[in-house]
Amino acid sequence: MKPADVEHLWWNGRHYDLQFKDHTGDIPFYLRQVREYGEPVLELACGTGRVTIPLAEEGFQVVGLDVSTSMLSQARRKATECGVQIEWVEADCRDFHLERKFNLVLFPFTSMALLHDLESVEACLSCVKEHLENDGRFIIDYFNPCFDFLVRDLAKCYPVAEYPDPDGRGQVMVTENNVYDAAHQINHVKWHYRIGEQAEVVEDLDMRIFFPQELDALLHYNRFAVEAKFGSYDETPFESSSVRQLTVCHRRE
Repeated sequence: MKPADVEHLWWNGRHYDLQFKDHTGDIPFYLRQVREYGEPVLELACGTGRVTIPLAEEGFQVVGLDVSTSMLSQARRKATECGVQIEWVEADCRDFHLERKFNLVLFPFTSMALLHDLESVEACLSCVKEHLENDGRFIIDYFNPCFDFLVRDLAKCYPVAEYPDPDGRGQVMVTENNVYDAAHQINHVKWHYRIGEQAEVVEDLDMRIFFPQELDALLHYNRFAVEAKFGSYDETPFESSSVRQLTVCHRRE
Protein backbone atom coordinates (compact mmCIF):
# COMPACT_ATOMS: atom_id res chain seq x y z
CA MET A 1 0.00 0.00 0.00
CA LYS A 2 1.21 3.50 -0.80
CA PRO A 3 1.97 5.43 2.41
CA ALA A 4 -0.44 8.19 3.32
CA ASP A 5 0.66 11.68 2.25
CA VAL A 6 1.29 13.30 5.62
CA GLU A 7 4.42 15.41 5.40
CA HIS A 8 2.90 18.43 3.70
CA LEU A 9 2.40 21.89 5.13
CA TRP A 10 -1.32 21.35 5.50
CA TRP A 11 -0.53 18.44 7.85
CA ASN A 12 1.38 20.80 10.15
CA GLY A 13 -0.70 20.78 13.32
CA ARG A 14 -0.44 24.49 14.03
CA HIS A 15 -1.36 25.47 10.47
CA TYR A 16 -4.17 22.92 10.41
CA ASP A 17 -5.82 24.34 13.52
CA LEU A 18 -5.70 27.88 12.19
CA GLN A 19 -6.94 26.87 8.75
CA PHE A 20 -9.92 24.93 10.12
CA LYS A 21 -10.62 26.94 13.27
CA ASP A 22 -14.21 27.64 12.21
CA HIS A 23 -15.11 24.03 11.43
CA THR A 24 -17.02 23.11 14.59
CA GLY A 25 -20.48 22.29 13.27
CA ASP A 26 -19.94 18.53 13.48
CA ILE A 27 -19.10 18.47 17.21
CA PRO A 28 -22.74 18.41 18.48
CA PHE A 29 -23.45 15.56 16.03
CA TYR A 30 -20.65 13.42 17.47
CA LEU A 31 -21.64 14.21 21.03
CA ARG A 32 -25.16 12.94 20.26
CA GLN A 33 -23.77 9.74 18.74
CA VAL A 34 -21.59 8.99 21.76
CA ARG A 35 -24.52 9.57 24.10
CA GLU A 36 -26.62 7.17 22.02
CA TYR A 37 -24.11 4.40 21.31
CA GLY A 38 -21.77 4.66 24.29
CA GLU A 39 -18.06 4.61 24.95
CA PRO A 40 -15.17 3.92 24.68
CA VAL A 41 -14.69 5.80 21.41
CA LEU A 42 -11.93 5.43 18.84
CA GLU A 43 -11.40 8.31 16.43
CA LEU A 44 -9.49 7.52 13.25
CA ALA A 45 -7.43 10.29 11.63
CA CYS A 46 -7.97 12.40 14.75
CA GLY A 47 -5.49 15.05 13.66
CA THR A 48 -5.00 17.73 16.29
CA GLY A 49 -7.91 16.52 18.41
CA ARG A 50 -10.50 18.85 16.89
CA VAL A 51 -13.22 16.26 17.65
CA THR A 52 -11.39 14.11 20.21
CA ILE A 53 -10.82 16.84 22.78
CA PRO A 54 -14.44 18.12 22.93
CA LEU A 55 -15.61 14.51 23.48
CA ALA A 56 -13.12 14.08 26.32
CA GLU A 57 -14.17 17.40 27.84
CA GLU A 58 -17.68 15.94 28.15
CA GLY A 59 -16.23 13.07 30.18
CA PHE A 60 -16.20 10.40 27.47
CA GLN A 61 -13.40 7.86 27.21
CA VAL A 62 -11.83 8.41 23.79
CA VAL A 63 -8.70 7.29 21.96
CA GLY A 64 -7.30 9.36 19.09
CA LEU A 65 -5.34 7.66 16.29
CA ASP A 66 -3.39 9.45 13.58
CA VAL A 67 -0.34 8.79 11.39
CA SER A 68 1.03 12.36 11.56
CA THR A 69 3.57 13.16 14.28
CA SER A 70 2.98 16.91 13.88
CA MET A 71 -0.78 16.56 14.27
CA LEU A 72 -0.48 14.42 17.40
CA SER A 73 2.08 16.77 18.93
CA GLN A 74 -0.40 19.62 18.59
CA ALA A 75 -3.19 17.39 19.93
CA ARG A 76 -1.21 16.50 23.06
CA ARG A 77 -0.40 20.14 23.72
CA LYS A 78 -4.05 21.18 23.38
CA ALA A 79 -5.30 18.31 25.55
CA THR A 80 -2.87 19.32 28.31
CA GLU A 81 -4.07 22.93 28.09
CA CYS A 82 -7.68 21.74 28.35
CA GLY A 83 -6.90 19.46 31.30
CA VAL A 84 -8.17 16.24 29.72
CA GLN A 85 -6.57 12.80 29.61
CA ILE A 86 -6.62 11.22 26.14
CA GLU A 87 -4.67 8.28 24.79
CA TRP A 88 -3.04 9.27 21.50
CA VAL A 89 -1.87 6.53 19.12
CA GLU A 90 0.48 7.20 16.22
CA ALA A 91 -0.52 4.65 13.61
CA ASP A 92 -1.85 4.20 10.09
CA CYS A 93 -5.63 3.66 10.02
CA ARG A 94 -4.98 0.79 7.58
CA ASP A 95 -2.76 -1.11 10.00
CA PHE A 96 -3.33 -0.82 13.73
CA HIS A 97 -3.88 -3.37 16.50
CA LEU A 98 -4.82 -1.95 19.91
CA GLU A 99 -5.96 -5.26 21.47
CA ARG A 100 -9.25 -3.80 22.70
CA LYS A 101 -12.70 -3.07 21.37
CA PHE A 102 -14.80 0.09 21.15
CA ASN A 103 -18.52 0.82 21.19
CA LEU A 104 -18.04 3.60 18.66
CA VAL A 105 -15.43 4.16 15.93
CA LEU A 106 -15.46 7.55 14.19
CA PHE A 107 -13.94 8.51 10.84
CA PRO A 108 -14.68 12.28 10.65
CA PHE A 109 -14.18 15.18 8.26
CA THR A 110 -13.72 13.39 4.90
CA SER A 111 -10.54 11.64 6.08
CA MET A 112 -11.61 8.53 4.16
CA ALA A 113 -10.64 10.43 0.99
CA LEU A 114 -7.01 9.70 1.83
CA LEU A 115 -7.62 5.98 1.19
CA HIS A 116 -6.86 6.06 -2.51
CA ASP A 117 -7.32 2.43 -3.55
CA LEU A 118 -9.43 -0.62 -2.77
CA GLU A 119 -6.61 -2.31 -0.87
CA SER A 120 -6.35 0.66 1.49
CA VAL A 121 -10.11 0.85 2.03
CA GLU A 122 -10.40 -2.85 2.80
CA ALA A 123 -7.40 -2.78 5.14
CA CYS A 124 -8.92 0.10 7.09
CA LEU A 125 -12.35 -1.55 7.30
CA SER A 126 -10.73 -4.79 8.45
CA CYS A 127 -9.03 -2.93 11.31
CA VAL A 128 -12.31 -1.26 12.23
CA LYS A 129 -14.08 -4.64 12.45
CA GLU A 130 -11.25 -5.97 14.61
CA HIS A 131 -11.76 -3.16 17.12
CA LEU A 132 -15.56 -2.82 17.08
CA GLU A 133 -17.78 -4.39 19.73
CA ASN A 134 -20.40 -6.77 18.36
CA ASP A 135 -23.13 -4.18 18.92
CA GLY A 136 -20.87 -1.20 18.24
CA ARG A 137 -21.24 1.44 15.55
CA PHE A 138 -18.90 2.82 12.89
CA ILE A 139 -19.61 6.36 11.63
CA ILE A 140 -18.07 7.84 8.48
CA ASP A 141 -18.29 11.52 7.58
CA TYR A 142 -17.63 12.10 3.89
CA PHE A 143 -18.87 14.77 1.49
CA ASN A 144 -21.43 14.14 -1.22
CA PRO A 145 -19.42 14.55 -4.48
CA CYS A 146 -20.38 17.50 -6.65
CA PHE A 147 -19.38 17.43 -10.32
CA ASP A 148 -19.37 21.24 -10.51
CA PHE A 149 -16.49 21.16 -8.01
CA LEU A 150 -14.64 18.27 -9.64
CA VAL A 151 -14.56 19.84 -13.11
CA ARG A 152 -13.64 23.40 -12.14
CA ASP A 153 -11.35 25.44 -14.38
CA LEU A 154 -7.76 24.29 -13.76
CA ALA A 155 -6.43 27.72 -14.68
CA LYS A 156 -8.24 29.39 -11.77
CA CYS A 157 -7.32 29.33 -8.08
CA TYR A 158 -10.18 29.37 -5.61
CA PRO A 159 -10.00 30.79 -2.05
CA VAL A 160 -9.74 28.30 0.82
CA ALA A 161 -8.62 30.13 3.96
CA GLU A 162 -6.75 33.08 5.43
CA TYR A 163 -5.10 33.10 8.86
CA PRO A 164 -2.10 34.55 10.73
CA ASP A 165 1.09 32.54 10.34
CA PRO A 166 1.88 30.74 13.64
CA ASP A 167 5.55 31.77 13.24
CA GLY A 168 4.70 35.44 12.85
CA ARG A 169 5.60 35.81 9.17
CA GLY A 170 2.38 37.60 8.24
CA GLN A 171 -0.92 36.42 6.83
CA VAL A 172 -1.25 33.01 5.21
CA MET A 173 -3.41 32.98 2.11
CA VAL A 174 -4.57 29.54 0.93
CA THR A 175 -6.07 28.95 -2.50
CA GLU A 176 -6.64 25.78 -4.52
CA ASN A 177 -7.20 24.32 -7.95
CA ASN A 178 -7.79 20.73 -9.01
CA VAL A 179 -7.77 18.13 -11.78
CA TYR A 180 -10.15 15.18 -11.54
CA ASP A 181 -8.98 11.78 -12.77
CA ALA A 182 -12.32 10.11 -13.54
CA ALA A 183 -10.76 6.73 -14.38
CA HIS A 184 -9.32 6.32 -10.89
CA GLN A 185 -11.77 8.66 -9.10
CA ILE A 186 -8.94 10.72 -7.65
CA ASN A 187 -9.27 14.47 -7.35
CA HIS A 188 -5.76 15.91 -7.60
CA VAL A 189 -5.93 19.12 -5.57
CA LYS A 190 -3.13 21.66 -5.35
CA TRP A 191 -3.17 23.95 -2.34
CA HIS A 192 -1.26 27.20 -2.80
CA TYR A 193 0.12 28.73 0.41
CA ARG A 194 1.39 32.31 0.33
CA ILE A 195 2.91 33.28 3.67
CA GLY A 196 3.54 37.01 4.02
CA GLU A 197 6.09 38.11 1.42
CA GLN A 198 7.60 34.67 0.96
CA ALA A 199 7.45 32.67 -2.25
CA GLU A 200 4.32 30.59 -2.73
CA VAL A 201 4.40 26.99 -1.49
CA VAL A 202 2.33 24.47 -3.46
CA GLU A 203 1.18 21.26 -1.75
CA ASP A 204 -0.52 18.26 -3.38
CA LEU A 205 -3.62 16.75 -1.83
CA ASP A 206 -4.99 13.67 -3.60
CA MET A 207 -8.54 12.82 -2.57
CA ARG A 208 -10.37 9.62 -3.49
CA ILE A 209 -13.95 10.32 -4.53
CA PHE A 210 -16.59 7.94 -3.14
CA PHE A 211 -20.07 8.22 -4.64
CA PRO A 212 -23.05 7.38 -2.39
CA GLN A 213 -23.99 3.95 -3.75
CA GLU A 214 -20.32 3.04 -4.11
CA LEU A 215 -19.64 3.82 -0.45
CA ASP A 216 -22.66 1.78 0.65
CA ALA A 217 -21.52 -1.13 -1.52
CA LEU A 218 -17.96 -1.02 -0.15
CA LEU A 219 -19.35 -1.24 3.36
CA HIS A 220 -21.76 -4.06 2.43
CA TYR A 221 -19.11 -6.24 0.79
CA ASN A 222 -16.78 -5.69 3.72
CA ARG A 223 -19.52 -6.99 6.03
CA PHE A 224 -20.95 -3.78 7.41
CA ALA A 225 -24.67 -2.99 7.44
CA VAL A 226 -25.71 0.63 6.89
CA GLU A 227 -28.49 1.47 9.34
CA ALA A 228 -28.70 5.24 8.85
CA LYS A 229 -27.41 7.81 6.38
CA PHE A 230 -27.72 11.51 7.05
CA GLY A 231 -27.15 14.43 4.73
CA SER A 232 -26.14 16.99 7.34
CA TYR A 233 -25.00 17.26 10.94
CA ASP A 234 -28.55 17.94 12.11
CA GLU A 235 -29.38 14.36 11.00
CA THR A 236 -31.69 15.15 8.12
CA PRO A 237 -32.07 12.13 5.79
CA PHE A 238 -29.55 11.81 2.96
CA GLU A 239 -30.79 12.90 -0.47
CA SER A 240 -29.35 14.02 -3.81
CA SER A 241 -28.87 17.62 -2.71
CA SER A 242 -27.20 16.72 0.61
CA VAL A 243 -23.77 18.19 1.29
CA ARG A 244 -22.51 15.35 3.50
CA GLN A 245 -22.68 11.55 3.60
CA LEU A 246 -22.91 10.71 7.31
CA THR A 247 -23.08 6.93 7.39
CA VAL A 248 -23.86 4.96 10.54
CA CYS A 249 -23.20 1.23 10.27
CA HIS A 250 -22.54 -1.92 12.29
CA ARG A 251 -20.81 -5.23 11.69
CA ARG A 252 -22.59 -7.97 9.78
CA GLU A 253 -21.85 -11.58 10.73
